[in-house]
Amino acid sequence: MGYLGRNIDQDLQEWKNSGSRKPILLRGARQVGKSSSVRELGKQFEYFFEINFENKDFAGAKKIFERHSNPHFICDELTALYEIPVTAGKTLLFLDEIQSCADALSALRFFYEQMPELHVIAAGSLLEFALQKIPSYAVGRIRSIYMYPFSFEEFLAALQRNSLLEKLQSASPETPLSDEVHSKLRELFLRFVVIGGMPEVISKYASGGSLLDCRNILDELMETLFNDFAKYKQRVPATRLEEVFSAIIAQTGQKFTYSQAVPTANQVQIKESIELLKMAGLVYSATHSSANGLPLAAETNRRYRKLMILDTGIYQRFLRLDLTNLLLDEKIEQINKGALAEMFVGTELVKSQNNRLPAELYYWQREKEGSTAEIDYIVQRGQEIVPVEVKAGTKGAMQSMFLFLKEKQRNFGIRCSMENFGEFQNIKIYPLYAAGSI
Repeated sequence: MGYLGRNIDQDLQEWKNSGSRKPILLRGARQVGKSSSVRELGKQFEYFFEINFENKDFAGAKKIFERHSNPHFICDELTALYEIPVTAGKTLLFLDEIQSCADALSALRFFYEQMPELHVIAAGSLLEFALQKIPSYAVGRIRSIYMYPFSFEEFLAALQRNSLLEKLQSASPETPLSDEVHSKLRELFLRFVVIGGMPEVISKYASGGSLLDCRNILDELMETLFNDFAKYKQRVPATRLEEVFSAIIAQTGQKFTYSQAVPTANQVQIKESIELLKMAGLVYSATHSSANGLPLAAETNRRYRKLMILDTGIYQRFLRLDLTNLLLDEKIEQINKGALAEMFVGTELVKSQNNRLPAELYYWQREKEGSTAEIDYIVQRGQEIVPVEVKAGTKGAMQSMFLFLKEKQRNFGIRCSMENFGEFQNIKIYPLYAAGSI
């Protein structure tokens, strides 16, 4: 199967066509499609030069970056060594797995300062670790773009369901979809929840692969993921990271409790493991915010966090969930007590955010003794603070929502469920599959 378009393609196209540009640093977990998107862009250039710093064939390139920081010298020597012209306006220079060459990472700033007319993109999956080791990183001289697995809308585009995608994008609580279109989108949404958004899985499914084929790829991806744990940091054993990763999956949909995570580890060790998994792009967190005003980050309490992994496909394969009811009866509320639905909404909210900044998620719980009121997510829409409640079915009590709206004096809330778009009282209804447009 050929390249499947991504939302990031438009950003890369605009960057390519801009007059003066900063080097791009593509950031995200391993296997989310960073290299594929750059290679697709490379087809528009006369020359495409890809250097993978984890590949021994490019040991010479690594030495060039170790010797020089002047981009003109670097380009001249790369051209001489590999016989691929590195010419401004004609060449896209792609530095992949750049975390394996700290000198190349440091050199990016000089490309902007001394050779801004050259198109340079760097990418890596463990970049956050490498950036920590660079004393003064090139703030303001590099454009970071964060990349994630496929969103549901990207999945529809991959399946060439363009008419359905257009219907979804034009729908709203005020203009619901027809029952027929809503039913078809529900069906495809449930398939997407099962296979997840990892590009290799999406490609297999879009080319006619079965759910069994997708499951086998997911199992291989999980094995790769666990093998990568050994690379993260020497002072955190791979087994500890696996234990914490497992604990995050087990506690999806609820406040993460350290005492229930890894009995043999202390809180400091667990916290460090969580931060490493977040830095690797494998885990997202939703932090408690009092939500009294904007920005939401101003009133957070980082002792209260909900954690989720990056992909529903990996989640369900890790737990070996029985998905019969999900696929046959379309009853997502029976799958892991609705945690899968809340996780799906969280990951879609991450994917829909400004890709030039690290994604942030927030939730709210009442900070009173004995109170159980909680809102799954709090989002900012314009200058509005909007509570989002996730319901895995088509019904559910809304006491926490109405309590929040009254206490915070907010105009409306959003219920995300298996229902069609709609409205009642001061609640706007979004189908689960439309979470990315909230």
